[in-house]
Amino acid sequence: MAADNQKQLKEIGKRRTFAIISHPDAGKTTLTEKFLLFGGAIQTAGAVKSNKIKKHATSDFMEIERQRGISVATSVLSFEYHDTLINLLDTPGHKDFAEDTYRTLTAVDSVVMVIDSVKGVEEQTRRLMEVCRMRDTPVIVFVNKLDRDGKNPFDLLDEIEDELKINLHPLSWPINNGKDFKGVYNLYDKQLLLFNPNQKVSDTDTPLKDLKDPVLEKKIGEKDANQLREDVELIEGVYGDFDRGAYLGGTLAPVFFGSAINNFGVKELLETFIRISPIPQPREVTTRKVLPTESKFSGFVFKIHANLDPRHRDRIAFLRVCSGEFERNKYYHHVRLDKDIRFSNPYTFLAREKDVIDNAWPGDVVGLYDSGNFKIGDTLTEGEDFYFTGIPSFSPEIFKEVVNKDPMKTKQLEKGLLQLTDEGVAQLFTQFGGNKKIIGCVGDLQFEVIQYRLKNEYGASVEFVALPFYKACWISSRDSQKLQDFIKFKSANIAEDKDGMLVYLAQSEWFLNTERTNNPDIEFHFTSEIHKQG
Repeated sequence: MAADNQKQLKEIGKRRTFAIISHPDAGKTTLTEKFLLFGGAIQTAGAVKSNKIKKHATSDFMEIERQRGISVATSVLSFEYHDTLINLLDTPGHKDFAEDTYRTLTAVDSVVMVIDSVKGVEEQTRRLMEVCRMRDTPVIVFVNKLDRDGKNPFDLLDEIEDELKINLHPLSWPINNGKDFKGVYNLYDKQLLLFNPNQKVSDTDTPLKDLKDPVLEKKIGEKDANQLREDVELIEGVYGDFDRGAYLGGTLAPVFFGSAINNFGVKELLETFIRISPIPQPREVTTRKVLPTESKFSGFVFKIHANLDPRHRDRIAFLRVCSGEFERNKYYHHVRLDKDIRFSNPYTFLAREKDVIDNAWPGDVVGLYDSGNFKIGDTLTEGEDFYFTGIPSFSPEIFKEVVNKDPMKTKQLEKGLLQLTDEGVAQLFTQFGGNKKIIGCVGDLQFEVIQYRLKNEYGASVEFVALPFYKACWISSRDSQKLQDFIKFKSANIAEDKDGMLVYLAQSEWFLNTERTNNPDIEFHFTSEIHKQG
């Protein structure tokens, strides 16, 4: 038993599970690809910007992503680097897919946030940071695009601290930017990295005894050498020594500078990340806290993806292992369904490539072939009954009725709507007492993706008709008669979600507030997490 425990501790210590998050176009997918190059997981970098369709990024595996040049589904990518097993979750940057990203953040132990040095902090960055703060997730900031004329680095740090309400600590520092960009000084390892724009890789590390070393002048010139010494002195005076404990507690974010497209500063980021980032962490469940070191297996589903392989109508449930050891062909308890199931072909991923695995450890993300057993938030255990908390469905903001353009394909349409909304990109409501299907989304782009996928994956053609609703609220009451009366009087605004839960569709904030005031016995909920245990 002691030997098993030692093996488990070793496996946990080897793993790092993190997400890369950013505003669209900050360079997140490019950074992901460069990490994979260092891990030997891919051999050539498809320069993402140069030819989006022929050489698309490894992590953008849906056709619509390749066409539009954006990531709309979270990809899971596993690779090894220096004896560390890295599970990297690449998230959608587009704000219309924020909900997918929020859920992905429940499955990671830390985050790398990419910020464009030219544009600084953008709207989506703020929203993502709020989610990280909800869980005190440790964050590393990578300031990208130093090869372009961007903001002064000190001004940029002030902006990030003010906008994102987090303390920063630079661990590397740039020497100029734009056409004058010469490289970065690695404050953590006291090394100089020189930038050569023609080589597309960082020059060899230049060891310096210290910044007084005359080699510095030879490498970057007297003016820049003096400026770097001045900057570093100021940084050390202002920021002091790096406090890893504050980083792990989510209150301090280390900052790196570089250029992902030129593969510059990425290796230093990755190597420091491996040294300072957290190993798999404990997780809150409804009854207690689950530790990764527990002997019994547990995990939860944070994402479902239909038709990962377009030739087979497959659904994959993405499961984060939280404790114990997951084993192929072993029976596990599906808490919501109260039944035991086993998996003969569990996968790990490198985007489209899938490898069958025999076991997995805390921190790993496993793909489970799913014939319809799973919903987002489902828990698997070795017998204990609990649910992992904090995996919400948010109230949508845009509502459209689904109009079937081909009645011969009604069955395909129903199957497609169920499977796609199981993935969590949108929510499906059915008008109470009728058959009208309503899709609720956070953003317009999701409707485009759903329409495209229904047509291409299920052969069903649809149109969407906008509906005048402002918010969906899940409703419940201890007084069943009051609830029945409310449903009767408001039937035009009542729908059921896929789980049969009642939802009130409010036309405006005023209507919602009025109904809440007039119906004190009815509870209005803005997320459906309260129903997850149903």
